[in-house]
Amino acid sequence: MSKIKIILIILLLSNNLIYSQEIGTNIGDKAPKLSYNNPNGEQMSLSNIKNKLILIDFWASWCKPCRRENPNLVDAYKKYNKTKFKDGNGLEIYSLSLDQKQEAWVKAINQDQLFWEYHVSDLGGWQSEGSQKYGIRSIPSNILINTKGIIIAKNLKGKALHTFLDSQKK
Repeated sequence: MSKIKIILIILLLSNNLIYSQEIGTNIGDKAPKLSYNNPNGEQMSLSNIKNKLILIDFWASWCKPCRRENPNLVDAYKKYNKTKFKDGNGLEIYSLSLDQKQEAWVKAINQDQLFWEYHVSDLGGWQSEGSQKYGIRSIPSNILINTKGIIIAKNLKGKALHTFLDSQKK
C-alpha cells in the first residue's frame, strides 16, 4: 500500500512540474500579474482581459519616443482589435504609465487619442510596481502576451508590431 502511495505522489509531483509555467519576463514565461487604477480610480486587472492578445505598453506622457510611437499603437489597435488570431479574438492594449502626475498622464491620453479602455498607473514613475515587476529600464517598451498569459514577443515597435500581429492571424 505504501509503495502505491509513493508512486502516486511522484506522479502528481511530476505532473505539476510538467504543467506549471515559470512566471517571468522572458518569451515563453507566464507574465506577472498587473492590477492598477485607471485615471478614474477604478482598478483594472490584466487578468480581466479574456480571449485576446494583450500588448502591455509601458510609456509616459513626458517620454518623447513614447509619444512618437503612440500613433503606431493607435493604428495597430484600430487594425487588430477585432482580428481573429490563431490564439484569440482581437488585440487589447494595457497601457501602464510611468507618469507621476495624473494631470499630465490624462492630458497625453487625450492628446494622442489613446481610445482603448485599459490605461493604468500607480503614479510611481520609474519606481512603479509594474515597471519593477517587468524589469523595465527604458520606455517605450512593450510585452505581447497570448490568451494564456504567456509572453510571445517583446518590444515590437513601428512596422515590427504590425508584421508580428499579421503572423499571428488565423
